[in-house]
Amino acid sequence: MLSQSWSIVIFCYNEEKTVSVVYHTVHDLLKKHVSADYEILIVDDGSTDNSVAEINKLKQQFPAFTNVILHPVNFGIGKALRSGYSNAKYENVCCVPADGQFDVKELTPYLIFEEHTLIAFYRKENLQYTSFRNILSFFNKKINSWFIGINLRDVNWVKAYKTNEISSFDWKINSSLIESELCAKLIAKGNKVVEVVSIYHPRQAGVSKGASMKIVFQAMKETLKLIFIIREFKGKLH
Repeated sequence: MLSQSWSIVIFCYNEEKTVSVVYHTVHDLLKKHVSADYEILIVDDGSTDNSVAEINKLKQQFPAFTNVILHPVNFGIGKALRSGYSNAKYENVCCVPADGQFDVKELTPYLIFEEHTLIAFYRKENLQYTSFRNILSFFNKKINSWFIGINLRDVNWVKAYKTNEISSFDWKINSSLIESELCAKLIAKGNKVVEVVSIYHPRQAGVSKGASMKIVFQAMKETLKLIFIIREFKGKLH
């Protein structure tokens, strides 16, 4: 059976009730379908509930497949993603949230994909979003299209990358816009984008932090920075 090696990152913040469920789903998927090497990295971004205790149980139960990265405080999703991506050691890498809103089984048809390709899942409908968050998503999409050269349906949802492709970049962004930076640079280098519709599952526990004012202000602060980063990157390609 042909196979590619995988690093699946689970990023977690106060997800004590769901992180174990997501982990087992990821582990079952990899064990069933991947004959090459694989790992599961859990990045805890300064949880204040019992998430770390749950994560430590998983590490004890599956020591051969599990790596744990603990942030001392809550740095935000951007740095959680960076920790996951920068520590991935296998051919393909994908970051998934510990809240269970992405079904990792959606990865099954794409466990093998070509070089110079990224898999971008998108949420067809965000009925669970508040009006405020929908407005933020709208303007984020327009800025990506007008100034950065990204026309993805949902740049902020789950993606699968070739690890060697993204690790070759000098990452500049620390906020949630890290995904925009990676996608813009990959597209500028001629990578093919495969967009896949994804079901956005209801959150079973915990509270979403995606539209918190801290994250919003951090993203706004780095948007202008990202525009210049991508323009400079494109300039060096020519």
